[in-house]
Amino acid sequence: MSDQNEVKRSGVPIWALAVIVIVAAGITFAITAIVANIGEKKGQSDTEFTLVVPLADQSFDPAVWGQNFPNQYNGWQATEKQKPKHYMAALIPHVSPEVEVLPDSWYPKWEDTRTQVTPSKIEEDPRLKTMWAGYAFAIDYRHLRGHQWMLIDQRSTLRVANPRTQPGACVNCHASTVEMMESLGGGTDEAAWQRGFEAFNPMHFGDATELVTDPIGCIDCHDPATMQLRISRPALINGLKAWKASQGITNYDVNKDATTQEMRSFVCAQCHVEYYFEATNKNVTFPWADGLDIDQAYGYYDDVRAETDFKGDFKSAKTGAMILKVQHPEFESWSTSVHALNGVSCADCHMAYNRVGAMKVSNHDVTTPMVNINGTCGQCHTASDQVIEERVRTIQHRFKLSRDVAFDSLVALIAAINEKQEEWGDDPTTTEIEGSNADILGAAMEMQRKASFYMDWAYSENSYGFHSPDYFQRICNQSLDFSRQGQLLLAGVPASQMAPSDISQTNRQKIEDSGLI
Repeated sequence: MSDQNEVKRSGVPIWALAVIVIVAAGITFAITAIVANIGEKKGQSDTEFTLVVPLADQSFDPAVWGQNFPNQYNGWQATEKQKPKHYMAALIPHVSPEVEVLPDSWYPKWEDTRTQVTPSKIEEDPRLKTMWAGYAFAIDYRHLRGHQWMLIDQRSTLRVANPRTQPGACVNCHASTVEMMESLGGGTDEAAWQRGFEAFNPMHFGDATELVTDPIGCIDCHDPATMQLRISRPALINGLKAWKASQGITNYDVNKDATTQEMRSFVCAQCHVEYYFEATNKNVTFPWADGLDIDQAYGYYDDVRAETDFKGDFKSAKTGAMILKVQHPEFESWSTSVHALNGVSCADCHMAYNRVGAMKVSNHDVTTPMVNINGTCGQCHTASDQVIEERVRTIQHRFKLSRDVAFDSLVALIAAINEKQEEWGDDPTTTEIEGSNADILGAAMEMQRKASFYMDWAYSENSYGFHSPDYFQRICNQSLDFSRQGQLLLAGVPASQMAPSDISQTNRQKIEDSGLI
């Protein structure tokens, strides 16, 4: 009875209290450790580098910078190694060609010690020899490789061998030029760079390349005092000013006005662009006064042809037409892409960040993003590496098929012009359709000039269409249409019959007015 009436004790058992105290202490310890670790990591990340040696305006040697920035320097050195992937070609054994050297030639002053090179594009695709007949690129043109090779490959290419003479302007994209510009310009500011730039452009290539010692280096893209990205190439500084002026932005100063993210593409645009050498002073000039689109670039060259002595980069050895040689317009093409519209810079894909301890370090081993899909594309895209890689290859393969159709048409146009030139000779006969034979040939060669420019843009841009897939499909279509018009002119079809329809003109005007072409 007493046992039944006994009041039971209530509350938490002693053993449970002990467990709670132990768990709470463990959690407190873990949180404290995490907070301490975060603080330590933040402290590490705030210390961007250890100053081993001071850097100054005359710190031209990348190895000196490497003492402060070993991770970036190691990446820069790694561009020496070729990384074959898709259209990044594997190396082949190098056999030095026999070249006749004239008595007054500088070539080959540098011994060609290369044991391996990339394959020849003009041997893989002889159509290039037809398109560039009469120009140095029809003699030697190879697949690209890393920055470490930009200087030695240029000094050793047959494009600078006798009897061809190239200007010093060619050095602009193949070497670290800051030291040369400051020496020739007598200073370390932008004004001195401009003076030095104007001094080396008209030099003989052999003389100018003697004034440089390294491929592109740290000082070309970074301010030695602040380590911030900067633009050192006057050609881009001037080109951006002209482009911004076309948008109503006056006195644009890229080194003051550009955002950090913009600079992560602009530093690449110092070289990966379309340009030409002015006729008189050979200054490297970007055709951006009307905008970056290929149509605007071609219109710019038409204006230059009408107003100056520059008529084209070379005369076609096949037909005599004045042809424009496109360089490597990656920046302009990327600018039309969905990546650019979403603020993705060149460096985001080609110099993706690596984690080194607590620090993010941009990978200076600049190469195709396909080498590390997860570290590049995977930063934004959730698809598997295999899916992404297949998508990239599909885009590039489709581009190549479209390019081939347009290229075959251009080669056919050149052959058709040759046939008519042989048939008509100097015959001034006037036809009932379109004027004299000379007029018809002139109009057909104008179409060759256009078709070649658009085809060259597609071929010399190194992404195989990936940088802006729909843009490159448009370019291939335009090149194909110019070749078609040239062939029809030679067949006797009046130009009036090939004019765009009213519907096409109306659609184009609407698209141009939208500013989204």
